[in-house]
This record gives sequence, C-alpha cells and structure tokens, in this order.
Amino acid sequence: MMRIVVLRPLGLGDFLTAVPAYRAIARAFPEAHRILAAPAELCALVPLVGDVFAECVATAPLQPLAPEACGADVGIDLHGRGPASQRVLLASGARRLISFHNSAVTETAGSATWFAGEHEVARWCRMLTHAGIPCDPRDLALARPYVTPRVASTIVHPGAASAARRWPVERWSRVARALDAAGCNVTITGSAAERPLAEAVADGAGIARANVVAGTTDLTQLAASVACARLVISGDTGIAHLATAYETPSVVLFGPVPPAEWGPPPSARHRALWRGRRGDPHGARLDPGLAALSVEDVLAAARELLAGART
Repeated sequence: MMRIVVLRPLGLGDFLTAVPAYRAIARAFPEAHRILAAPAELCALVPLVGDVFAECVATAPLQPLAPEACGADVGIDLHGRGPASQRVLLASGARRLISFHNSAVTETAGSATWFAGEHEVARWCRMLTHAGIPCDPRDLALARPYVTPRVASTIVHPGAASAARRWPVERWSRVARALDAAGCNVTITGSAAERPLAEAVADGAGIARANVVAGTTDLTQLAASVACARLVISGDTGIAHLATAYETPSVVLFGPVPPAEWGPPPSARHRALWRGRRGDPHGARLDPGLAALSVEDVLAAARELLAGART
C-alpha cells in the first residue's frame, strides 16, 4: 500500500489552516495509508477533520521523523518554504517530495514558488494544486466533538504565543466586564500557562474565578466549547481558527500580522480588527498596531455580532 506522510509540526492555528490541504490529499490518494506528522497534542483533533489520516505521529519542528513516519512513497511538506523541513522528509526516506521550490534542494525543481503575504490557507492549496492535487480553500469546517462543552455563551481568550500579539490585560478586563454586565455569561479560556493571565482578566472584570477554564480544557473540549459559543473574542491565535471552523461569530484582534494572511474568510459572522500596521509577530513587546485597537473598537464589533445573532 502507498504511504503518504504530511509534515505539519506547528501550532493549533497552523493545524486548522491546513484542513483544506489535508482533505485534498485524502481525495488525491484515497487508497493510501496517510500519516500526519504533527505535535502530539494536536493528534486528538485529527478525527474532527474526517477520514483523512490513518495515524498521527508525534513530531517536533525540524526534528527527525519517528520510524513509523519514515520510508513514505510521498512526503508532503506543509511546514514552510524549506530547505530544513524538506530535508527532514528526504532524510526520512520519502521517495517523492511535494513542497515549495527551494534552490538549495534539487528535489524541489519545478515545484510551486513561495509568495510572501499570501493567506495561509490559500498558500498550501496553491502548492498542492500546482502539484496536480486540486484543493478548495473554503473547506475549513470541522465536525463537533462528542464531549461536553465547558462554555455555552461568550468566550474571551486573552492569550497569544508572543507578547507582541497579547492585548493588555486591563483592556481585556474592560471588555469582559462590559459583556458580563450585558448578560453574556463570559467564560475566559487559555492554556495552563495562560491561567494567571486569564485569572487577572477575570479579577479585573469582577468575574468569578469559576468562569475561568484556562488550563482545565484539552483541545477537544475547547473545540466543543467554541462550537456552541455565542461569540468568541480573541487575538490572532489558534482559537480564532476554531471559530472559523465552526462558523461561530468572532472578533479577532490583529496587530503585527494582517488578517489578509491569517484572518477569517470574508463573512458576516467575523470581524477582523486591524490598524494597517505590520510588525514583528514574535516580538517581546506589545505591537503598536495592536495597541492602537481600543476597548470600544472591540465592544462595537462584539455588539454588532450579538445583535445580528438575535435577529
């Protein structure tokens, strides 16, 4: 049986923006044994994508693949432009490589060209289409998990991977306080590492610690919560892509990276807020563009979506 290994050892948002690519690969190789090489914590979400992978192998970025992911007939690089990720797949024994072109790797000759500024979803679909694998960038929906959600109303998610993409705690608290006063039953989410941040937002908003679920939900429970939420408000981070996948109304705060590259698709359900300034998405300080977004900007977008949900 043909074996396909797909390399995507990145974060939650990266996993979700590649969903159309996963499905395109499954359609192109329906009889193959398809393997996803991704972080272990993301493997729980693979069933929500559908019958796309037979197994998910825990993988760290740019590290050698585990033996069960080696020796594939086709290696598909969804990590980046290479060459390091391309060499990981070639070193694993993949006999054919599907990737972007990189002049340092002769096996990529004739592959698609990487374009800066392209939306992450469209990028991988274009790469696959160039390789003869049709891909629909609109194919982003996930199945709902069969678990009990932890929230059923408005989610506020203040965390992000870098300080540059974390809006100030005090502003998050003011947003949460206003929504809670409007009867929105605010729940504050985040990872275990973000628990102190989430509690600080709750304390500043006068919201009970019982409404803070940061660090108490796994990714499947988080997905279930987003799927049934009335509204999600977050920065440019993974939970925003869950809101897209479940068509849950969302307000997403962008700073150093524009929504044209990582934002939700055009939809009346989503509001992507951005001041038109680029910066370093991995910076150690709050991005000036993100800092330019006001509490009233966020609340106005939230109120508009909530009003639309009632009509």
